[in-house]
Amino acid sequence: EKLHVSEPSNAYDFGQLINAVNANKDKAACADLLTITDPKKLPVLLSNKLEGEILLIFIQSLEHYVAGKDPGLAYQHLFYLSKAERFKVVLALLSKNEKEEVQQLFELLSKSRSDQYSLEDLERLKKVYEL
Repeated sequence: EKLHVSEPSNAYDFGQLINAVNANKDKAACADLLTITDPKKLPVLLSNKLEGEILLIFIQSLEHYVAGKDPGLAYQHLFYLSKAERFKVVLALLSKNEKEEVQQLFELLSKSRSDQYSLEDLERLKKVYEL
């Protein structure tokens, strides 16, 4: 059964949706959620709930469903994700394989063109993600 996602109005609703998406490893539903969520609101919506699993499903969803259609939106989400509370902690705990997934998304974005970011912007953001 496909998870129905609607734009979350607060951190609690967002947390509930993320937990459901993560429990089912539903990357398509996660991509839907990220597509309707304003990237600028991510740090507030995530509050202090960012975990490795969540970061990873975001990365996978952006890579498989969002970046091909809208690389600018994928970039914006990566940018604001890096502003979330606990980002540095979660990043430090990623395994080598998980870091490679993040790297793949950056590679995909570097091959895409968007007026939302330049290659310099992308390189700067890669440093933030410690790649």
